[in-house]
Amino acid sequence: MSPKAILTSEKKAKLALSAAEDKKAVNPVVLDVRDRTIMTDFFLIATGTSDVHIKAIADNIIEKFTDKGIKNKRVEGYEEAVWVLLDYGDVIIHIFAPREREYYNLESFWTGAESNSPPQLSPEERQGETYVPGTELRTGT
Repeated sequence: MSPKAILTSEKKAKLALSAAEDKKAVNPVVLDVRDRTIMTDFFLIATGTSDVHIKAIADNIIEKFTDKGIKNKRVEGYEEAVWVLLDYGDVIIHIFAPREREYYNLESFWTGAESNSPPQLSPEERQGETYVPGTELRTGT
């Protein structure tokens, strides 16, 4: 058995962003909050245009993470599909309907957090790494 590569929180954020963009999420933003909180490293905030679109984005993210052997800790709001939260520990994903994203405006809570989305995953990163539970590496401080 060959050793399995570990996905850092940054690579997980990239994977989530890529999966959201694959399903045409509106205005996806990755916030790097490593220096601002101990609860997580990254937030991905995105908008879906309908309940079906929101579920499609969530399903694609879940599928891409599952393909890498990463299980979520929690999924909230999937049935209602106006604000779906996918909790992967060091990466938390919020997929909103337009009205809810505007109302809750999560980005404003993290003013000053780096909002530049991490670069896209390379084809090698998409195919060549599998998450090994319990062996996470955290980058940053």
